[in-house]
Amino acid sequence: MEHGGRGLHVQVFFGESDHVGHTPRYEALLQYLRKEGAAGATVMRGVAGFGANSRIHTAAILRLSLDLPMVLHWIDSPGRVERLLPGLKELAGSGIVTVSEVRILTYGEGRLAHLLDEEGETGEAGTAGKG
Repeated sequence: MEHGGRGLHVQVFFGESDHVGHTPRYEALLQYLRKEGAAGATVMRGVAGFGANSRIHTAAILRLSLDLPMVLHWIDSPGRVERLLPGLKELAGSGIVTVSEVRILTYGEGRLAHLLDEEGETGEAGTAGKG
């Protein structure tokens, strides 16, 4: 397993002011992934960006936006991503959801083999993108 294995990187792009009911969208997404046993996820706030409406949202002092761009990053085994993706897409609302293949080289102290074996997804270096 020292060579790593195949994984999927999911990104969800949305605005800071987006909600699922009364819960901020980023919290709803993280709660869902944690409850369903995802390997881990991170939400990052952007300093500027624009979306479908072409309005630029920025953190500039004079134009402090209350709707900065946010991105959730989630990397996991292909099997787990495929299982959780329908629920994630539903929670993403009108946000953009992307999925890319990645080669996972490390994951915690000795947890890489467990992550990859859990879904039957193991691989050698250089297997990402082949298939």
